[in-house]
Amino acid sequence: MIKVTYIDHMGTDLSVVNAARVSFGKVSTWHDHDSETDQYILKDKDRKLIHYLAEHKHLSPFGHCFASFHVKAPIFVARQLVKHKFLRWNEISRRYVDDKPTYYYPDKWRGRSVDKKQGSEGVIDLSTIEDSPYNTAILGSGNMDGHVIEISEWLLETYKTLVRNGVAPEQARMVLPQSTMTEWYWSGSLDAFADMCSLRTSSDAQYESRKVASKISDTMLSLYPVSWNALRTTMYKGDE
Repeated sequence: MIKVTYIDHMGTDLSVVNAARVSFGKVSTWHDHDSETDQYILKDKDRKLIHYLAEHKHLSPFGHCFASFHVKAPIFVARQLVKHKFLRWNEISRRYVDDKPTYYYPDKWRGRSVDKKQGSEGVIDLSTIEDSPYNTAILGSGNMDGHVIEISEWLLETYKTLVRNGVAPEQARMVLPQSTMTEWYWSGSLDAFADMCSLRTSSDAQYESRKVASKISDTMLSLYPVSWNALRTTMYKGDE
């Protein structure tokens, strides 16, 4: 259910080069064009310049390249990703939208990490866990696996009942769980997205956030192959 859709972008690797070379009143051009891949090729000196800029943290030239994405993910992922600076964020609002919410259910429930304050490891089989007596009294006999879905559906019906009876959506939404799907437009510069991906594609990042970041990283690599590689291999050491 987690989905990342490319919307638009501005600039190329050559934009980064010329943003840097303008300091000396210089302008570069493409070296060649590969008709088979429809890719423009930089001159060797311009490729070296981009790697120099990344290695020495001269970020301003990268800021002239900009990309936009439409992301669909559960609320708990959105609240983690929204923390990143310098990325523009416009999200669907349940103050105005009261159509039926949808939920995110993981394919596997991960276990708590033993040696880290955050993170996960291994897999937990919810079907082997008996729910608390309180929940069992309300939902009937059953294991945690089934009760997770039943409780989510009960909250959904509670939300719909509140709205149907005139409660403002901006208040009714408070009963919805963090697994509720949300969506947003996410836009930013080349260096800002590289900074986000350096953290969120690392091996110890949360799986769901890593899934969003990896999809963005793949697109940015196709749009800005030289610049993205330079940022990812010099300044930013995240694991894809």
